[in-house]
Amino acid sequence: MAKRLATEYVNAKLQLTNDEMAEFIRLFEEQQLRLQVLVLDNGNQELVLEDVAGREEVRLTFERQQDYYVCVLTCRLIGPRLTNAMRKAVSAFRGNAIVNRIYSHYTMIYHYMNGTVLKIVESSKTGERVVFEFKDTLGQLERVFRSRLIEREISLINSAVNELLDLRNQTNEAEEIGNIDERLTELTRKLFVLEA
Repeated sequence: MAKRLATEYVNAKLQLTNDEMAEFIRLFEEQQLRLQVLVLDNGNQELVLEDVAGREEVRLTFERQQDYYVCVLTCRLIGPRLTNAMRKAVSAFRGNAIVNRIYSHYTMIYHYMNGTVLKIVESSKTGERVVFEFKDTLGQLERVFRSRLIEREISLINSAVNELLDLRNQTNEAEEIGNIDERLTELTRKLFVLEA
C-alpha cells in the first residue's frame, strides 16, 4: 500500500455555532493533541493544534460572524494524528473542502460538501480519473415521484374544470352560474400554481 506523504486542505470552510465550537474543541482533545484556545479581542477564536511530538502544528482562526464561528483554512499536514483529527472534524462538523492526499506518484483529490465526500479524483502524470462520485439516487427518485403527483393533480383539476364547464353550459340560473364561476376561478388559480 502506498504511503501518504502529505494532506493538503484547500479552502476548507467550517461554520460552527457556540455549542458546536465546544464540541469541536472536545473532538481535538479526545484525539490527544496539544490544544491552545486563544480568545481574541473582537470575539474571534484561534485554535492552535499540535501533535504530541511537537513536530507539526496548525492554526485555525474562527471569525465571529453573527451567531457563528467561521474558519476558512488552507494548510498542509504530514503527521497522521493531526491529519486524522482534521478529517474527522471536517466530516463531523459538515465542512466544505478540497482535500489533496498526496502520494509519491499520484494525488487523491477529495471534494467535501457539508461533511460528505461527493467526489474523489485520482490525479497523476497521465491525467485525472474519477474514482468515486456521489449520486443522490433517493433524492432523484423523490423528485420524480413528486413531479408525477403534481401531474396527476393537474389531470384531476383539468377533468373537474371540464365537468364544471359542461354544467355551466347546461344551467340557466344566474346564482348557479355564479357558484360555478367561483369554483372555476379557484381551480384556475390552483392549476396556475401547480404548472408553475
